[in-house]
Amino acid sequence: MLPELTDLTTFRDLLAGASGPDTAAAQGAEERNEQLTKPPGALGRLEDLAIWYASWRGDARPAINAPQVIVFAGNHGVTVQGVSAFPPEVTEQMVLNFQHGGAAINQLAKAAGAKMDVHALELDRPTADFTASPAMNEEDLLAALCTGWSAVDPQADLLVVGEMGIGNTTPAAAIACALFGGEAGDWTGRGTGVDDAGLANKTRVVAEGVARHGGSGDGLEVLRRLGGRELAAMAGAIAAARVLRIPVILDGFICSAAAACLAATTEGALDHAVAGHQSAESAHAAMLAKLGKQPLLSLGLRLGEGSGGALAINIFKSAVACHSGMATFAEAGVSDG
Repeated sequence: MLPELTDLTTFRDLLAGASGPDTAAAQGAEERNEQLTKPPGALGRLEDLAIWYASWRGDARPAINAPQVIVFAGNHGVTVQGVSAFPPEVTEQMVLNFQHGGAAINQLAKAAGAKMDVHALELDRPTADFTASPAMNEEDLLAALCTGWSAVDPQADLLVVGEMGIGNTTPAAAIACALFGGEAGDWTGRGTGVDDAGLANKTRVVAEGVARHGGSGDGLEVLRRLGGRELAAMAGAIAAARVLRIPVILDGFICSAAAACLAATTEGALDHAVAGHQSAESAHAAMLAKLGKQPLLSLGLRLGEGSGGALAINIFKSAVACHSGMATFAEAGVSDG
């Protein structure tokens, strides 16, 4: 079971002290892979994924039986700057849609055989406009991290976290700029589809936020100053999975920004995570490169919700099914040459 989060220091200590992959399981999985009825390397990256998954689950012949998808929702004070094509009320409306099973992520989670949970984080109390003050105080940040931390089912064996929050590509872009450098325009995209004037305004807002708050290289402090409750909750869930040794499939640009805050807090914080896809948001490819993550899929998605990560669950299931279910040459009575 997970320890309770009482303060940010505890969160940092638990993340830093989390154990790594099981080297014995990895070796056993590699040895099994070499004996399967196929030419060496014939399943390409699926072989690497299965061995990697086995190492985190501590089982050389693992199975995926309990994937979990969690969607976190939050509202952002920075939307008063006109950074989104949609009003903040849409966040709450979409949460109801999730709860009633009507969104894309509901269908994708169902198709992947994943349990899906939805957590709305104080939608009636948006974060502060980060052009004027930090988005959250430490209490707000800790509360959001705790929501994500406690949302992870300890019995899950694969985790996808997604989000809903009108305007949240703006804090994601600001986080990326603060952590990775460059100009605001390098990281700012059209999000839900703002026009050229809207993109220029959004870029201005990101630049102002980073100029005000971006001096800290500390990941959690950047998350507090420039992020949002749903981003912090995603970070909390990813960190909990790290402690529980549950592999994580990262979703798109916003999820990757939340994850980047963990990577900037503790070296190796994302060793248990892979990139589910490369989204159509313009800066996502650059962010994945900074995180050292090669995406599994590239389908032009820009929905959020955890949709790309959920799609990748079946890639993982297929990889693990081949690894654990295929016969070895000896078992099949096939000559290995």
